[in-house]
Amino acid sequence: MSAQFENHFIENTNYQKTTMAKYKWNFVSVGGSTRVRITCGEDIRHLNELDPKMWTVLSCPTTGLELEERSLKLMDAGADGMLHMDDVIAVSQWLGAKLKDLDSLLEHTDTIKVANILDTAIVPEDFAGKEEVSLADVEAAIAAVTITEQPVPAAPLEADVIAAYKAKKDEYAAYYEQEKLQKLGLAVIPEETVKPGMKEKEFIAMGEQIAAYEAAVAAANDANAAALAAGQAKYQELLKLLLIHRDFYTLLCNFVTLSDFYDRHKWAIFQAGTLIIDQRACHLCVRVNDMGKQTTQAGASGMFLLFCDCVNKKLDKTMSIVAAVTVGEIKNLTVGKNAIFYDRQGNDWDAVVTKVIDNPISIQQAFWSPYRKFGQWVTGLINKSAAEKNDKAFADMTAKAQADVENVGKTEKESIKMQAFDIAKFAGIFAAIGMAIGFIGDFLMNLASGINAMPKWQLLVWIAGIILVISGPAMILAAIKLHRRNLAPILNANGWAINAEAIVNVLFGATLTEQVQFPIIKMQDPFKPKMSKGRKWCIAALAVAIVIALLVMVWLATQDGHCPIELFCK
Repeated sequence: MSAQFENHFIENTNYQKTTMAKYKWNFVSVGGSTRVRITCGEDIRHLNELDPKMWTVLSCPTTGLELEERSLKLMDAGADGMLHMDDVIAVSQWLGAKLKDLDSLLEHTDTIKVANILDTAIVPEDFAGKEEVSLADVEAAIAAVTITEQPVPAAPLEADVIAAYKAKKDEYAAYYEQEKLQKLGLAVIPEETVKPGMKEKEFIAMGEQIAAYEAAVAAANDANAAALAAGQAKYQELLKLLLIHRDFYTLLCNFVTLSDFYDRHKWAIFQAGTLIIDQRACHLCVRVNDMGKQTTQAGASGMFLLFCDCVNKKLDKTMSIVAAVTVGEIKNLTVGKNAIFYDRQGNDWDAVVTKVIDNPISIQQAFWSPYRKFGQWVTGLINKSAAEKNDKAFADMTAKAQADVENVGKTEKESIKMQAFDIAKFAGIFAAIGMAIGFIGDFLMNLASGINAMPKWQLLVWIAGIILVISGPAMILAAIKLHRRNLAPILNANGWAINAEAIVNVLFGATLTEQVQFPIIKMQDPFKPKMSKGRKWCIAALAVAIVIALLVMVWLATQDGHCPIELFCK
């Protein structure tokens, strides 16, 4: 284990006893919980003595994991698609009866030394002289098994005739039934109905002939399959041992404890691959088995989650994933954003974000979140107001045009009267604007007076207080959530029974998402927009004018209590 993760794995130097038996277990502190550490074959041999409350996982599905499905199904004693704690214990006991030294399980290999096999009855005679046997050897031996096949009878008819019979079987049978009813006066067959090209007796005879042929073929195939299975049966127990020998310790590292997940040199069996999005590589990606359950439970994880639909046209497959984003900003991570997902086999999938669960990513992001949300609210308000005014302006314009058409015959006097009314109305508007400017001037004057009278250190404290009031609650809430982020709700929604927390704190979360790192270079962008000298001077002059105006307002406020805007309005 690397030094980077040394603080996640704190070994307990004193062996402790479980509450169930005398066997001494080694414990580690990882992911916010104390867990049993499986370090040797004897730990595996004594799994039946481990207190069930100490297991990290109580059950998990046998599909959708990055572990060969053949191995998982062989360990699923109940054949119900779920691997339970009792199944894992049963496998450990079965391995103890098959192998002399269980330490070889920690090597993750699909090769076993013949001398290590305790139950020699499972080793076929063709492997008796070998020092070791591998999964490839056994699979090759199974593929090489041959039998004397029972012959399949010859087809009584051509293949296209049999296919045509099956295609027309129901249609012809219905016609013959209607024909019988018509002879009894109980039905009438429309004249346009196409009649079968054979009599009913011929049709029935053909059906019996085909049925007898297919039954004989099925019987021959079943007999051949049974004979082949019997020839391969002597290898099945050894095949099972090799598959479980390779994958069982990996399962324990994701079942009894989550050590594979917390060791970034490895992958957990529930991690499906890497999502590349917004200049980030998200490594905590989990397949979604039930979107309804994920929508209900995943938010409790406290992580910022992206749900994506993935398509691979080469494989002609689709799948859904949920990816946790644990580093960076979230402004570009929205529904509809496209990305690329790489599975554990290296296949690339076209991914599109379909749902976002918004939770804090970092304290820095939480600091700016109130301003971001306020900006979004203001933008939405402005857009809504602009749309309403645009609609109102269009309605007023059409109404005025209609009124102009209706008032074509009015006299000049009436037009002058309307014009006078409009001028009066606009005069009122100008007066209202002047009053508004006056109020703004009073506010600015009072603000400038207060700032000028306040000591500089108090001003800094006042500004810091405002920032703290706005961003403080969001930062505190984010800090709490970041230290309590938990993977368990996501796995629970996929059918896992998680028995302990799987905390993803800030330090560990930073390893689950990689941000792009560009080298420091000095280069002029040829397409960077260039500002003209005249525009630069105008902006500089405007900035200077604003600063001078503010200074003048502050100075006047300290002299006679009046603001230039207020004097102008009066």
